[in-house]
Amino acid sequence: MQILTSDLARFANLPDYSFAENWLEIDLGEGHTGRMHYLDEGPSDAPPVLLFHGEPSWSFLYRKMIPILVEAGFRCLAPDLIGFGKSDKPDEVGFYTYARHTSWLKQWRDAVVPEKAGLFCQDWGGLLGLRMVGDEPERFTFLVTSNTFLPTGGTPSPAFLAWREFAKSSPEFQIGELLQRATATERTPAEVAAYDAPFPDEPSKAGARAFPQLVPVEDGMDGIEENKRAWVGLAAFDKPFLTLFGEDDPVTGGLAPALIDRVAGAKGQPHATLSTCGHFSQEDRPVELAQGVIDMAKAAGITS
Repeated sequence: MQILTSDLARFANLPDYSFAENWLEIDLGEGHTGRMHYLDEGPSDAPPVLLFHGEPSWSFLYRKMIPILVEAGFRCLAPDLIGFGKSDKPDEVGFYTYARHTSWLKQWRDAVVPEKAGLFCQDWGGLLGLRMVGDEPERFTFLVTSNTFLPTGGTPSPAFLAWREFAKSSPEFQIGELLQRATATERTPAEVAAYDAPFPDEPSKAGARAFPQLVPVEDGMDGIEENKRAWVGLAAFDKPFLTLFGEDDPVTGGLAPALIDRVAGAKGQPHATLSTCGHFSQEDRPVELAQGVIDMAKAAGITS
């Protein structure tokens, strides 16, 4: 197996993405190491907010929310998961596991943001972030979720099964076009190219192809028992918890009630289903999502 390093020239002149680069070396396992790229915007002593992306996006997804949150007085930290964005990419699909992704992200969090923090998460950012909240709820001050869940087996939807098979076997796995199709608003050619930038060839897409296969939506899959244990802490999480899901997301758009009904901190919050909003809600409704973060921070007693 090889650990692929991004050609940073492919990321030059991206629209609305002039953020400084930050890097952390991660123990990937089996004797391998890799560099994780992340954004760290806003004053270092401001209240921290973690922004976790999912599949198959990267921190470019948060370029519209970060300026709003920094202006509101927050420190925004958005990592590129291993296998995505500017971060290093193992080139074997089988090397990626739910447990490893969790370990890699926890290494980053422990090194970069060990203090308490708020969290916004979407898609696989939620499968990882909600697991982390459930495992260590005392380290989080509030939570805003969009188009995500913490699955523990069951019966997957036909829409998800179709997506999983497409990611696994489609010879035309064009990342930028996937983002285009999964938003309710039109992406510019430059934005589509920005989502293609991390993936110049098939080996670089190993992580993107792997993620849908790792979602523990069927009984017996890896991660189910860990998620069941995490649900104990997540359900008891009594700090502000908000769901802002997209009405145009056919895969995860209907999952908000399952979170609202089970998480203690969701009671009484202004949950919303956002119109003209697809799976990648950060593209379609960044202002509303950023305001949700601001509102939950205020509800938690956090002043910037």
